[in-house]
Amino acid sequence: MSLELTPRQLKRHFDIDRMGVKDTEKLDHLTGIIGQERAVESLQFGLNIKGVGFNTYVAGPPGIGKMTSVKSFIEKVASKKETPPDWCYVNNFSDSYNPKVIQLPAGKGCDLKKDMEYLVEHIQQELPKSFESDDYNARKDEIMNNLNQKREELSRELNNRANEEGFTIQPSPVGIMIIPVKDGEPLKDSEFQSLSEDERNEIQEKREKIQNDMKGAMKKIRKIENEAQNKVKELDQRVALNSVGGVIDDLMEKYSDYEKVKKYLEDVQDDILDNLDMFKQNSAEKKSELPVPQLKQQQQKMLELSLRKYTVNVTVDNSKQEGAPVIVEYNPTYNNLIGRIEKEMQMGALTTDFSMIRAGSILKANGGFLVLPVEDVLRGIYSYDGLKRTLRSGKIHIEELGEKLGYMTVKTIRPEPIPVDVKVVLVGSPFIYYLLQQYDEDFQELFKVKADFDTQMDINDENIGDFMSFISTYCHKEELRHLAGDAIRKLLEHAARMAGDQKKLSIKFGLLADILREADFWAGQNGSSLVNGEDVQKALDHRIYRSNLIQKRIQEMIERGTLLIDTDGKKVGQVNGLSVINLGNYMFGKPNRITATVSPGREGIVDIEREVKLGGPIHSKGVLILSGYLNQKYMNNSLLTLSAKVVFEQSYQGVEGDSASSAELYAILSMLADAPIRQNIAVTGSVNQHGEVQAIGGVNEKIEGFFDVCQTNGLTGEQGVIIPDSNKKNLMLREEVIKAIEDNKFHVWAITTIDQGIEILTGIPAGERQADGSFPKNTLNEKIESRLKSYEKSLKELSISQIEKHKEND
Repeated sequence: MSLELTPRQLKRHFDIDRMGVKDTEKLDHLTGIIGQERAVESLQFGLNIKGVGFNTYVAGPPGIGKMTSVKSFIEKVASKKETPPDWCYVNNFSDSYNPKVIQLPAGKGCDLKKDMEYLVEHIQQELPKSFESDDYNARKDEIMNNLNQKREELSRELNNRANEEGFTIQPSPVGIMIIPVKDGEPLKDSEFQSLSEDERNEIQEKREKIQNDMKGAMKKIRKIENEAQNKVKELDQRVALNSVGGVIDDLMEKYSDYEKVKKYLEDVQDDILDNLDMFKQNSAEKKSELPVPQLKQQQQKMLELSLRKYTVNVTVDNSKQEGAPVIVEYNPTYNNLIGRIEKEMQMGALTTDFSMIRAGSILKANGGFLVLPVEDVLRGIYSYDGLKRTLRSGKIHIEELGEKLGYMTVKTIRPEPIPVDVKVVLVGSPFIYYLLQQYDEDFQELFKVKADFDTQMDINDENIGDFMSFISTYCHKEELRHLAGDAIRKLLEHAARMAGDQKKLSIKFGLLADILREADFWAGQNGSSLVNGEDVQKALDHRIYRSNLIQKRIQEMIERGTLLIDTDGKKVGQVNGLSVINLGNYMFGKPNRITATVSPGREGIVDIEREVKLGGPIHSKGVLILSGYLNQKYMNNSLLTLSAKVVFEQSYQGVEGDSASSAELYAILSMLADAPIRQNIAVTGSVNQHGEVQAIGGVNEKIEGFFDVCQTNGLTGEQGVIIPDSNKKNLMLREEVIKAIEDNKFHVWAITTIDQGIEILTGIPAGERQADGSFPKNTLNEKIESRLKSYEKSLKELSISQIEKHKEND
């Protein structure tokens, strides 16, 4: 059986013509998430199940369109849900530092806000007019005239009483004075002192009596004044109720089904009646026509601020919402998630009230769904803690972040908490999911559903159809040129290469969308109405060109002999291994010269990379496996008496992975058998202790990396690469490489065992162990076994010689 692969085995071919598709313009648009059956089922479960903690974590690598797919999927689910209510904050008239919250059906919040704005406008216009009316002034004058009349009567009676007793009452800056009178003239102090003691005592007794009468009169006057004030207040309230009571009664009737609104309207009415002086003062100021415009504006501003307490802050407005809300918060800071309390400058100081409360994403999504990028949530100060606290308590507390951080803040408000019923969907990498599961005890209680997004899907007619629908949908949405049949084929081939599997398609739609946009650009440069295969290939080539500078420099160093890589001839103990360099957005293969030396000894196989701490643990494991293979293959029950050293030549950085373990083994076997290895062949593949060659990663890049070097040095028709047979399904090589193989200028062999590989590399049969336990003569395995046994014999003889020498010395 030939181990060399045919050109048909090196790539998955797509027959677009069989599906009857000429271009993507008239294809059906994509309506769901393709290739993610597991994730879709998990999302359906997580979004619809009731219960605390059944929030969802969407796990998957970047670039597969998780956020976009999840948003569109949730929007379909949300459209069938009920629209959640509005949430309004209003003034708490008994404690303005603790605003109250009112829940209303969707749209009713805005209605209440407009109604209250109309009420405030009505108050500003009608109340001052009421206090300016002739009827009001007549009634007030009547009350005040009655007051003055009774006050004058009491004053007159008091004066008459004082005159009868020989006194007169005179007001002074220090109060009312009672002065004795003689012969019609007030008695002077000197005259009073010249009186006899009995006369003075008599006057004093009369004065005290009059003072007592005066106190009684003043008490009656104060009582009359209080009665008059109460009557004026009652009159003011009747006038105010006559002006605004009808509007409030209408609102009470309109919102009769909402107890909190009725209570709020009652509080508003009581507060208006308790603060009528504010409107009377405004009326008086209008009459006075303040001469300074700035002063007038200031007075108007103060009135507007005073009336603000009668407005409504519709914190969450769902009047235009159809179904449940879907909020995607790309900047989940604490304030953006929980909400904020804004402030404004008044009279040189920062102030705030209920009207400056702003909802965060959680509150906006209340009754619906909130989608968050988990990495940004974790970066935000207190964002993750605030989210967890809200989900645990079922309520959202809008408060100052500065208080939580211990910073000194100005006096603020503490709004009433709002009940929260929201499904949170975190979107992030699997790594973060496992970290949170391991280290955050709350996470598994709050996010009980995991939706895993895959990066690839099976190749079948249904999935290919969905893939083409994605292309059509994206082109329509982004207004790009549609793809012709050969462009579809080229993009499908690239998707299979991205998946690294001939039976899979990559669904990293973020990267595929970038290719579509770049191909559209090149089609535009060519003046094409459709994107052709050449445009897609040009987009792919330019993506590589923008990123492969390092690769080109390495190839240049190989071409100029700075890096020693042979692509022809034969050498003992030297083989071309293959590695992959990953630059993040670009990955390419690089050949490496691997050499080995052997001698008798007990050190075993020494990995020089490991000795100098350049070899990673997986690479070191692969090297250690080689000792197990040599033992079980050649030594039977004997000890391996070998000292072998293996190294990556001209390697100045860390080496990780076991994909070069087969190449390292070939170098050792070549030295043991003294059999030269073809330098026009490169090798990749890991090996186990039984000599089976195992699959590796980056097989396409490795083959193409060696091909590029051979092409630079000149293709001879003898060059090629040996890969594990289990990697055949991963082959999606460039057209250039496949063409060279078709022309018999390059080769790819797929093997399952080390024996198959060493035969290709040396051209010598490996040989299988015969019934008598030996290998056939002149085979590689026979030479290797013979060399190892000679090492064993040499060491035994050396040991006996050393023992005898030790005895002689004794």
